[in-house]
Amino acid sequence: MKDDFTGIARLDRKEINEILRLALHFKTKLRRREDHSYLKDKILAMVFEKPSLRTRVTFECGMLQLGGHALYLAPSDIGLGERESVPDVARNLSRWVDGIMARTFSHSTVLELAEHSSVPVLNGLSDLEHPCQAIADFQTICEMKAAGTTRLAGLKLAYIGDGNNVCNSLLIASALLEVNMSVGCPEGYEPPDQILNIAREKATKSRFEVMNDPAAAVLDADVVYTDAWTSMGQEDEREKRLSIFRDFQVTKTLMGSAKKDAVFMHCMPAHRGEEVASEVIDGPQSVVFDQAENRLHAQKAIMVELMR
Repeated sequence: MKDDFTGIARLDRKEINEILRLALHFKTKLRRREDHSYLKDKILAMVFEKPSLRTRVTFECGMLQLGGHALYLAPSDIGLGERESVPDVARNLSRWVDGIMARTFSHSTVLELAEHSSVPVLNGLSDLEHPCQAIADFQTICEMKAAGTTRLAGLKLAYIGDGNNVCNSLLIASALLEVNMSVGCPEGYEPPDQILNIAREKATKSRFEVMNDPAAAVLDADVVYTDAWTSMGQEDEREKRLSIFRDFQVTKTLMGSAKKDAVFMHCMPAHRGEEVASEVIDGPQSVVFDQAENRLHAQKAIMVELMR
């Protein structure tokens, strides 16, 4: 039976741990130059409404390393929902390929593709969740804070900034992995109740806090995370957001409220001098390029789980 990866919300604790273990395994395999062509001759269609350096390169390289092929479909190639309906795109692609990755504006587009596709659909990003990023992030935390294991229970992750799709996926993943998470964001930019309710339903030991004080959110954190204040499609809000979020920049001073061995994370692209100071993102606590590298391995693990 077909399965999809539309978001972290559809995973349980066993499934997310298995994906993380597989991602760590694939990273070791690649570094040893060992074969891991689990998707030999399989084809992934990559549907893009939003451009992305990391998403395109890591999916294409990942499919190649797994023995398959990735087909890039730019916005102009499809005109998703305009030149051709989402159900028709899903039904057509299902006749030609073995899986569909979609990077879209609306989460409803991912869900509609999954509803009408007969092959697995994978969420490469939507306005509600960024699940591939969250898997790569927790793979990185496994490496940095759990000696390459998935034993993360009791760690604290502090997220500073906009309660956006990245924050949403991190909240649900934290619940599954027994990680405590605090969110520091301006009033009116908190993560949606829908996501907080899902996280609380899935949590057994995790604690969640949402507050408007970044220093309080970061206190004693093992990981400090931020993202761009203005996402793609929000460009008309940029000046307003720069004003509202100005006290939420991750600086060296703010990092001083976290644990001494805390790491700094950012899903990138980053805007130095806005959400993060250059001395932090380019400093010794930063693991942002480890995160970027791990997108490759995390996504390979997800694709193998769906398409093998």
